[in-house]
Amino acid sequence: MNALPIVVQKFGGSSLADPERLADCAERAVEASRNHRLVVVVSAMGDTTNWLMGLAGEVSSNPDRRALDMLLATGEQVSASLMAIALQAQGIRAIPLAGADAGIRTDDLHGRARIRSIESTRLHDLMDDGAVPVVAGFQGASEIGDVTTIGRGGSDTSAVAIAASLNVGATGGRCDIFTDVDGVYTADPRIVKEARRLDRISVDEMLELASVGAGVLQERAVVFARRYNVPLRVLHSRKDGRGTEILREAPEMERNPVVGCALRMELGRIGVRGLPKGAAVQAAMFKALSASGVMVDDIVQTESNESLDVAFTVGHADLAEARDAVRGQIESMGLNDLDLEVEIGLAKISVVGTGMRSHVGIAGVMFDSLDQAGIPIMNITTSEIRISCLIPQDRSEEGLQTLHKAFGLEQGVESVDG
Repeated sequence: MNALPIVVQKFGGSSLADPERLADCAERAVEASRNHRLVVVVSAMGDTTNWLMGLAGEVSSNPDRRALDMLLATGEQVSASLMAIALQAQGIRAIPLAGADAGIRTDDLHGRARIRSIESTRLHDLMDDGAVPVVAGFQGASEIGDVTTIGRGGSDTSAVAIAASLNVGATGGRCDIFTDVDGVYTADPRIVKEARRLDRISVDEMLELASVGAGVLQERAVVFARRYNVPLRVLHSRKDGRGTEILREAPEMERNPVVGCALRMELGRIGVRGLPKGAAVQAAMFKALSASGVMVDDIVQTESNESLDVAFTVGHADLAEARDAVRGQIESMGLNDLDLEVEIGLAKISVVGTGMRSHVGIAGVMFDSLDQAGIPIMNITTSEIRISCLIPQDRSEEGLQTLHKAFGLEQGVESVDG
């Protein structure tokens, strides 16, 4: 049996945007293949997915989701074929695989499918035979064999799920995510010029940052990494460097309360006023949202003597579908006189750090700094290691810069960098 460590390398769409960049990524794969068993996972090249979406939109204003999945999946399949050709040109036996060919099985929710299992036998067989499987990310197949896609950023999820199925950690391997940034930063460096790259971050912190808008890693990918203990790194596809390691939490990471802050933009809020007391209507509403595949963000409920008001946030792209799902459900229950409101133009700003477990006063610093900047807070939600505020989107970048400075993130986070 081959005792070499298994490494899964994932290359994002911007890293594969043209033949020159694709060749650079192939060089990294060739280097890794010298001392590892290797699986490569690829996204669609550049803006291919957007182009395909636009093409479908020119044919129909409401394309069938099953047909759309078959169309969109071709973007990653082109990348897998070209990457295999590039590796073959350098003497590597590379085998391109669609997601289904790699054993990725999903549910049947087209456009937002969830991975149910990965049958990794073929990947193992190819590696044992000295080949490099090159897998099209972002896709799989349903139980009946239909092509499915797993949502934006899904190639990250594909890569980490494959790494989990191969148990790369037990082999001494890891999953490397190559992108157009050189790691995880204390904030989006496009907005906060003083933002710093983190050498290390705990998987819990990374999960919270991903869930509230840090776009460097897809949230579902981090969930897989935490659940299956997949060693994970984020690296630049065209620059050498150590990148950022995503680690299991260590006690020394709690010496500083905040390691990063993030923005989630393009949020809308749906509010329903005058609901009857009891949980039946809320349960029906959110079941309808789930059946539509809508991901709900924060939920707030307030109670008066005779009724309940419920409000929740969703991404702008899901707002119309969420509104229709809620309206249809409450009308089907005979509650036609309820007041349903839709608000757009919101953003969520968050600070994250495992050190919040052992530090006090974080919320006070956050709220005071936003107040001093004159930025209104419209809602507050928390977890054990995160505080988030809903604010107007037109003040969001200013808010991120304000919080980054308030917590001294430009000066260095001892628990992460040292």
